[in-house]
Amino acid sequence: MIDQQIDIPTKDGQTTTFITHPERGGPHPVIIFYMDAPAVREELRDMARRLGTSGYYVMLPNLYYRSGVMELGPLPADPESAERKRMRQLMASINIPLVMEDTTALLAYADGQSAARKDIVGSVGYCMSGQYAINAATHFPGRVKAAASIYGVQLATDQPDSPHLAGRKIKAELYFGCAETDIYAPMETIEKVRQTMKADGANAEVEIYPGTHHGFAFPKRTTRPPPSVKRHWERLLALYRRNLSS
Repeated sequence: MIDQQIDIPTKDGQTTTFITHPERGGPHPVIIFYMDAPAVREELRDMARRLGTSGYYVMLPNLYYRSGVMELGPLPADPESAERKRMRQLMASINIPLVMEDTTALLAYADGQSAARKDIVGSVGYCMSGQYAINAATHFPGRVKAAASIYGVQLATDQPDSPHLAGRKIKAELYFGCAETDIYAPMETIEKVRQTMKADGANAEVEIYPGTHHGFAFPKRTTRPPPSVKRHWERLLALYRRNLSS
């Protein structure tokens, strides 16, 4: 495996991006891994590496670069702590149009890399970035073939770029992995996504992970990873095998 961390020029500056991919056998399909709210950290780099070892060119960009922030460090459990409040401010500092501008820059960089395929792309986002992963498919329909939102938030809004409307715009396969109990993505929101995808004839799956809460995909948050961690990897890798292999 080859790991590197580079600064990729964007419209608003440059985003420090962790890239990992196999040393041999390229070029490899690109996967854009959008970070969750606590920002880039070793936990996410390890997950990017796991994707990379399956034969992908994985890009994990820092989405908070406009605020001059790279890593947040440990976060207290107290939701009213200064660190948590700062994280929420950073979350509010970005949006779908800004992240799609960054995605344009990431894909432009990948276009010049011999280890990366230019025509086959996947995306994945956790928490705040589920909406970004789905929008990558709508903004780059000729390239993004599969997109996954894992306990994503703001999946059904009144905006034209709401993720729940993506199915009528694209042919990419979409996957929504959702927690059974999630204060940030309540069941009524998940059902709206499910019903709209069905009505639009989308190539999409909305799956509820029984007995889970928000954040269920991160193995380091418990001493023994729950079945939901393994299930999420199974679903994600199968999604990419179906759509990024040719």
